[in-house]
Amino acid sequence: MAKAIRIHDYGGPEALRFDDVDPGSPGPGEALVHHTAIGLNFIDTYHRSGLYKLPELPHALGVEGAGVIEAVGEGVTNLKAGDRVAYGGGIGSYCDYRVMAADRLVALPDGVSDEQAAGMMLQGMTTRYLLRRTHRIEAGETVLIHAAAGGVGLIFCQWAKHLGATVIGTVSSDEKAALASAHGCDHPIIYTRENFVDRVKDLTDGKGVPVVYDSVGKDTWEGSLDCLSPLGLMVSFGNASGPAPSFTVLDLMRRGSLFVTRPVLAHYTAARKDLEETANDLFDVVASGAVKIEINQRYPLADAAEAHRDLEARKTTGSTILLP
Repeated sequence: MAKAIRIHDYGGPEALRFDDVDPGSPGPGEALVHHTAIGLNFIDTYHRSGLYKLPELPHALGVEGAGVIEAVGEGVTNLKAGDRVAYGGGIGSYCDYRVMAADRLVALPDGVSDEQAAGMMLQGMTTRYLLRRTHRIEAGETVLIHAAAGGVGLIFCQWAKHLGATVIGTVSSDEKAALASAHGCDHPIIYTRENFVDRVKDLTDGKGVPVVYDSVGKDTWEGSLDCLSPLGLMVSFGNASGPAPSFTVLDLMRRGSLFVTRPVLAHYTAARKDLEETANDLFDVVASGAVKIEINQRYPLADAAEAHRDLEARKTTGSTILLP
């Protein structure tokens, strides 16, 4: 039998159970993956709490992992047993063995470790679509990202800086401000003692920024809109403080003909071609050294509840992984 962290009912971290499970054998188009490392992401808490409903209960959590293929099913020709692989997407990674669709797996290059992959696939591929597709950052632009010392934030700051942007980022403490600065954030704003809207306006001579990347949600929504210049784009890609409030389209008109989008990685990588391009771009910037993936927390898989508590209390920085 294999082990998995599952929930049987929605709730807090106490809802996580360490269960015996049978992963089964791979069917046509599937692969059996032996996880060596599993990524922890804020979306895992949404699935646990029921903010985002799971297809059925009980269900394993987790949307990211890396490991080695144990076996492949009929029709799988691009991967074989023994290949190192990783993925970001598809709920159920909190386990030591997993059967999943082979076309959602990408082969890992030699220059990327299993732990790096588990800590970067979801966050790194999210960063890639945010700054190369949702809004294609150009050299000389000034952009704002919230939670700049978080998993996506640290990758984003490095990648945006690599592209020639000036990065403004909000953080909660001096320690996180120093961390964000060390990873390319030009102007960290400690939102617990500074008004981030006023600071953004000061830094941009009152013009605002063309794009705001907001994974916080409810607490920053109004302020984020106020940071945008006319025709600016609000990218709401997370709900760490709760879902963003409802709004009217007339509000966007009044604030300067603004744009709003609520993207998710699954839509940007639904086609195999897009998945491969997204992953390969991520591998390239990591292999070149332009983006460094830092695993700042490691927990045994059995201690997933503790990891969730620390994540929700904003005690974590960078990437966090669970080890089977």
